[in-house]
Amino acid sequence: MPTIQVPGKDKSVHFLFYFVLTLLWNFALQRKFKNDSLKYIIVIFVFIYGIIIEVLQGTLTKYRQPDLYDAIANLGGALVALIIIISLNSKIFKKNT
Repeated sequence: MPTIQVPGKDKSVHFLFYFVLTLLWNFALQRKFKNDSLKYIIVIFVFIYGIIIEVLQGTLTKYRQPDLYDAIANLGGALVALIIIISLNSKIFKKNT
């Protein structure tokens, strides 16, 4: 069976995983802590986590290497999630007032 190479597929997966991670982490922690700035802290930690994973790939394995574009895709997913979170919060806030 022939395989089809899709350019950028790896970056799309990174984007999607970090998008979902940021959303889920936000929804889980916002209910518990009710802190308005928590969403920004989550994005920072998710980005740092992605950087750490990329560095560890390069240092702990012989078959993987760190990729700056993976880290950028991770940050992109987290930032889009942040935009959606802010949008949802403003819609919910306007609805309740």
